[in-house]
Amino acid sequence: MNISWADVFAGFLFMGLALYAITGGADFGGGVWDLFARGPRAAAQRRLIDAAIAPIWEANHIWLIFVVVLLFTAFPPVFAAAAIGLHLPLVLMLLGITLRGAAFVFRHYGDGPAARRWGNVFALASTITPVLLGMVLGAATRGVHSTGGDLYTGIADWTAPFTLAVGALTLALFAHLAAVFLAAESTEPALAHDFRRRALLSGVIALLLGGVCIVTADAPLTRFSDRLIHSWWSLPLAGATAAATGLTVWLLQTARWRWARWAAIAQVVGVLLGWAAAQYPVLLAPGYTVSNAASPLITLQWIAPMVVAGSALLFPSLFWLLRTFKANRSETQ
Repeated sequence: MNISWADVFAGFLFMGLALYAITGGADFGGGVWDLFARGPRAAAQRRLIDAAIAPIWEANHIWLIFVVVLLFTAFPPVFAAAAIGLHLPLVLMLLGITLRGAAFVFRHYGDGPAARRWGNVFALASTITPVLLGMVLGAATRGVHSTGGDLYTGIADWTAPFTLAVGALTLALFAHLAAVFLAAESTEPALAHDFRRRALLSGVIALLLGGVCIVTADAPLTRFSDRLIHSWWSLPLAGATAAATGLTVWLLQTARWRWARWAAIAQVVGVLLGWAAAQYPVLLAPGYTVSNAASPLITLQWIAPMVVAGSALLFPSLFWLLRTFKANRSETQ
């Protein structure tokens, strides 16, 4: 199998998307649990969410910027078609990200009724934005048909039952990931128990929504469904993802929080890897593939060293950021 420069950049895109799902997704999920904080420990739950998100929430969006810039430079026809056909959900998603960030800051440093109102904006934006992100990915999988520069021709593409199901699945996965992370972040057994229950509940919901995605896969998804189910890698990947799911449940039940986080990450990566493998070589259905949408070879060859050099600076910086702000939080093994 020959790997082209375009394939390398498709791999970079997957890496950026996966890292955004893990880091930014967990932050979005924290906002979901802020919205559903209930019971005598609701205030403590929100304080834990604040403490977990506050040091790093801005840094997580660097992966979304990475994906957008890479798509624009390495696969410009895909960027153009998506910007037209998926204009509305993308704008709404970016609006949600902006509102969420601003509201979090105002809530974090405010007090009284104003802080509570901003808290509601933060929680609602955190809940709606992942749904829109999933709908964009679902539409890219099912197909986007934008012609004549009309920004509204693709509205049926991102409101189909399958795309709505993918949006709901994305929200459930992010909520599950956040609940596992928050259980690990907690230094109080009662709070850890609260988020363990939420992690198990959201995990079951994500599993059910995965079934809904399969049921709602219609004719435009025939090729995708066939590759997802009948490829040589289908059974091993499904088995590995199922094993990660079962391991997450067991680790949560036995309060092995640190390892539960890694198992939950493996779940999310397994789901994304299955989607990417079934979608390949299509980047934006129906007609944009890794090969026909790639920039000229000379462009890719010039961009590649910049991606590597940037990563050499970025990964250590983010590691140091996490180590600095998270090292003092105790964990139960």
